[in-house]
Amino acid sequence: MFNDSIRRLPRPQEVAQMTAAELREAFLVTGLYSAGQIMLQLTDLDRFIVGGAMPAKAPLTLENHKETGRTYFLERRELGAINTGGPGTVTVDGRSFAVETEGCIYVGMGAKEVKFSSHEAQTPAKFFILSCPAHLAHPTAVATRTEANKIMLGTPAAANQRVIRQYIHEQGIPSCQLVMGYTELAEGSVWNTIPPHTHNRRTEVYCYFNLGERIVSHFMGEPTETRHLFVHDHEAVLSPAWSIHSGCGQGNYKFIWGMAGENKCFDDMDTIPPRDLR
Repeated sequence: MFNDSIRRLPRPQEVAQMTAAELREAFLVTGLYSAGQIMLQLTDLDRFIVGGAMPAKAPLTLENHKETGRTYFLERRELGAINTGGPGTVTVDGRSFAVETEGCIYVGMGAKEVKFSSHEAQTPAKFFILSCPAHLAHPTAVATRTEANKIMLGTPAAANQRVIRQYIHEQGIPSCQLVMGYTELAEGSVWNTIPPHTHNRRTEVYCYFNLGERIVSHFMGEPTETRHLFVHDHEAVLSPAWSIHSGCGQGNYKFIWGMAGENKCFDDMDTIPPRDLR
């Protein structure tokens, strides 16, 4: 099910004047999962489509939308999905790919039929989906949690000890422009992406999960005009290239990140010293 209203993001000058409700309406994507449905949000953020698929008893087919301008969804797009629920399967043009919990699948441009299913309806899969435009086809590929490239960052003393798991990236699953993975904070750590940064050549989407009833305060905005959003479990934040993207929670948690833009270099970022934040 598509939300037919395209999420159009405001300029930084406008963000500086927005209320909390206006910020949430512009940048926070809620209602990603509904049993037996695919929920998708169109955006003008590098033309990202953001969504979630939660198959129950029957497989769910990825439908096309007139906004793609094509006859099928991935005719000129690519797609990445990370499963935060029970084990599932993604079937691409008749070929089935098992996607375990916290595993990732990439589906390249040109795939005509994509179906999502759960192994067991009682423990449904929850596929967080990101799709962006593509001009080059790459084959469908799957990676498990243990196969992801791991980067260890932070320290317990700074409450930001975390492991980054990269799936779709330059040395991993190849793509046209999509980069995707997730970050897991260690017990006792609460800060993510600190020190914060921007990257003017890429935009980003965050999806927080494993929160339970806890919340995360997600910090955004220009470094000298920061704002915040209180985020609940399985909610996503749209992050323009000019905005920082950092967060602090009530306890440790995980979040999926996905990027698209001018390049795929993970380290292409402009770090902001924390004391310069305003």
